[in-house]
Amino acid sequence: MEHLFSYGTLQSKEIQMQVFNKLLTGTPDELTGYKLKDLKIEEEFGMTDYFVATASEKSSDKIEGMVFKITSKDLAKADLFESNAYKRVQITLKSGLVAWIYIES
Repeated sequence: MEHLFSYGTLQSKEIQMQVFNKLLTGTPDELTGYKLKDLKIEEEFGMTDYFVATASEKSSDKIEGMVFKITSKDLAKADLFESNAYKRVQITLKSGLVAWIYIES
C-alpha cells in the first residue's frame, strides 16, 4: 500500500469516483515547511484556477489535508489525473507517515 497526501481536488468524493471508481478512506494530517500558491492550468474550456504545494522558507508554514491509503494502481491513476504542472514526490508528514504528494513541477 502507498500513502497519498491530498490538499485539494483529490479530497472530493466526486473526483475520487471519477479517478479511482471508489471512495478513499483518509485521515487528517499536515505537511510543514510548505505553502500553497495559485496556479493557472489550461483546460478544455480555458484557464482554470488551482493551487499547488511549494516548499516554503518558513518552517512554520503548513498545509492541511488528508492522507489516503491507496494501491500502486490507484497511484498510477492519480498520476494520469494530475496535470504536468505537478510532479509527485515523497514527503514526511507531521504524523511521521511517508507519503506521496503532488507539488509544483
